[in-house]
Amino acid sequence: MDISQIIVLAIFASTIAALIFSNQRPSTIFAGAMLVLLVSQAINFSEILLNLTNQGLVTLVLLLMVSSAVDKTALLKRVGRTVITAKFSSSFWRLFGLTFFSSALLNNTAIVASLIGPVKQNQYHPPSRLLIPLSYAAILGGTVTLIGTSTNLIVDSFLIEHGHEGFKFWDFTLFGLVAGLSCGLLMFALSPLLPALASPKGQFNEYFIEAEVESDSELVGKSVEDNHLRNLHELFLVEIIRDGKLITPIKPELVINAGDKLIFSGNVTKVDSLSHIKGLRLFAEADGLLRENLTEVIVSNRAQIIGQTLKRIGFRALFDAAVVAIRRDGERLSGKLGEIPLQAGDFLLLATGPDFYKRHNLAKNFFILNEQKINRPLSSRNELITILGFLVTIGLAAFGVVPLPIGLLFFIATLVLFKVTSNNEIKRNLPLNLIIVIVGALSMATALENVGIIKHFTNLLGPVLADSNWVLALIAVYVVTVLLTEFVTNNAAAALMFPFAYGLVDAMQAPLMPFALAVAFAASASFISPYGYQTNLLVYNATQYRFKHFISIGIPISIVYSSIVISLLSWVYF
Repeated sequence: MDISQIIVLAIFASTIAALIFSNQRPSTIFAGAMLVLLVSQAINFSEILLNLTNQGLVTLVLLLMVSSAVDKTALLKRVGRTVITAKFSSSFWRLFGLTFFSSALLNNTAIVASLIGPVKQNQYHPPSRLLIPLSYAAILGGTVTLIGTSTNLIVDSFLIEHGHEGFKFWDFTLFGLVAGLSCGLLMFALSPLLPALASPKGQFNEYFIEAEVESDSELVGKSVEDNHLRNLHELFLVEIIRDGKLITPIKPELVINAGDKLIFSGNVTKVDSLSHIKGLRLFAEADGLLRENLTEVIVSNRAQIIGQTLKRIGFRALFDAAVVAIRRDGERLSGKLGEIPLQAGDFLLLATGPDFYKRHNLAKNFFILNEQKINRPLSSRNELITILGFLVTIGLAAFGVVPLPIGLLFFIATLVLFKVTSNNEIKRNLPLNLIIVIVGALSMATALENVGIIKHFTNLLGPVLADSNWVLALIAVYVVTVLLTEFVTNNAAAALMFPFAYGLVDAMQAPLMPFALAVAFAASASFISPYGYQTNLLVYNATQYRFKHFISIGIPISIVYSSIVISLLSWVYF
């Protein structure tokens, strides 16, 4: 080996070590690796730019931008409220089915994030008995199609980078469906091993929120339990005001009437859970001011509004702002939002108009703290455009009518045209960290080839592996990738393993497709560690799980999943 090969190998080994043992983000590590490769002249700047325009990477970025718009729709949130029932087996399979099949088309991390709330707030089962299955179902579902997980698209980008056609939309489906559904059955059989743990209390300030039931609301005539109002994410129905009378505590069988004022307490940033319920209008919506950015203020001890109610002082006209929610530390509020006398130290969350900051009476009444971000629901028309547009785009790509990146590009243009999203929102949702990881990994692979390490690897192993069993080599690639993905992220594991899998295929003169699929499936098969996959980390932080809880369920799942995938790959391709 010459000095350039030694340097690149050292950079490669250091990158893996940093991913495993340091607390730095993968994007930071890969960015540093790229800079060192540039300085050592193992790659040049034009090669980095070429990797930046890789078709697989562009497709992934476009898909993530579209997913953020699809996530605005109420469909998944509404279904999520109804998925948990009193019977555990029914809840398990409804949750598994919803997560598994939706993860085949949508970003599985976003799906888990949307469903954690209904699972945590359910009244029937400890959340810890359902959260690990939720994460595993998302992982399993993500491997059913090309677009189900970013890992598949990363491996696809490597295939394209090496001059191959890349994956077709359904290349993963046979293996992902058989392995995923089989592991779903196994997971249900192992569900008695899942712990019944208490959920940690949320680290948020509880606000007092009022919403009125309109006459055309989907809630009218159904009970609190039938409306799933007890399963909202970090929001709790504490009382109802009906005909001027206060109803508390709330019984599950209480039927909701038109005109009821529903009083919630909880995390105001989750107020979109209410906005997606048809015919339920928040207090601030009556003033037409509710928007994404809200301003949090504290009522000053010198405020002229102390002792006054919002209704009496005409708060909207006085400040060009509407109160979304109120919080008073050390005291539980009760009654209508507009009829609560304000006190010094009250926290108000305001939906502000264009003249709010121009008002001269702000400093006399408030200390302005910060802005809060909430999600606003789409209109019925825009929701229909988003859902149908996404399904049409994916359908055209799946059947080879329109290439996926072109379809996604036109779909994004449609979303901007109908104001489902905006140019600024697209910029905010640009997955910069993921782009750096993929470009860094592609550049690492380019450097390994430029200095001849892959060729040296091929020449060294060629005579040894010429007559070797392809199945054993496939198992070796799969196992190494699985071990790597448990220590680093799934995307990094796929990116780091593909160049060596490619060199191994070249040395053995074996077919490339089964090895590329093995890397993709193995990189997603993170069932043992809570840190190897984003969805595992989400549910790990949502309750009091320990590492041992993932090990007890994850090891048998990982063994069965891996055995099925390897067996099917061998059967189909060898």
